[in-house]
Amino acid sequence: MATELAFDDTVVRKSVDGLDFQYHEAGSGPALIMLHGSGPGVSAWSNFRHNIGFFAEHFRVVMPDLPGFGGTALPELKEVYTLAAARWIIRLLDELEIESAVFIGNSMGGAVAAEIATHYPERIERMAIMGSGGLSRSLFQTEPSEGFQRLFAFLQDPTRERMVEWINTMVFDKSLVTDELVDERMANATADGVLDSTRAIFGAMFNPTLQATYTPLWTHPDTVTTPTLMLWGREDRMLPYDQAHFANRWLPNVELHTFSGCGHWIQVERKQRFERVTLEFLTRTDD
Repeated sequence: MATELAFDDTVVRKSVDGLDFQYHEAGSGPALIMLHGSGPGVSAWSNFRHNIGFFAEHFRVVMPDLPGFGGTALPELKEVYTLAAARWIIRLLDELEIESAVFIGNSMGGAVAAEIATHYPERIERMAIMGSGGLSRSLFQTEPSEGFQRLFAFLQDPTRERMVEWINTMVFDKSLVTDELVDERMANATADGVLDSTRAIFGAMFNPTLQATYTPLWTHPDTVTTPTLMLWGREDRMLPYDQAHFANRWLPNVELHTFSGCGHWIQVERKQRFERVTLEFLTRTDD
């Protein structure tokens, strides 16, 4: 079942090994997989809808809703979420007959891309990760960050006021926090079953039983050999900028691009620069 959207983008719903997946697809050429972050009411479309048109001019773009987000169902989680999500993305690539691709990952999506680079390196050619978890560790900031504290407060008590407080931690330019944006995210975050799924996802991320059988990415960053571009907003309050320096020091094939006057949503606050820098990296052949 498909519905036409902007930029000749198509939303597709497909069963993948019994899991109902939703993804957006546009363009042609080499495959680019765009993985969204983890905030309340997030989806691939809410995260990257303003960028898909640009990248579809150069790639076959596939933007999946990660398991438990948007229109994709939540499977039983028997592993830490980012690793479980990585395995489901590989199953989706199999279904789409995509042998390998370049990736863009925002926040949690960056951590999922890094899991793929670790466990399925032959499937990922290059990755650009934005304010990414997984490979990064905070050197100077408190844990959890202010952004995560605001996110967890919303999940505990999902009011409009708490949604505004969380969104304010995501951007440096507060003029972006419009009533329209807040209304959209509130509607998405409080739709039937969404809060329960989001709570289950974060529960799986921090579940001690699941963590006991999981090796965190940041403990073996030297094994992530995929060419990597890290993009970070210097004023990020969700995954603070100091986290960038750990991965930048230890990944063997990494570049760091910093955006001043920018928060966690680089693709929104620095849209054109983000697109230009990322395209140059993903299409580079001179490494």
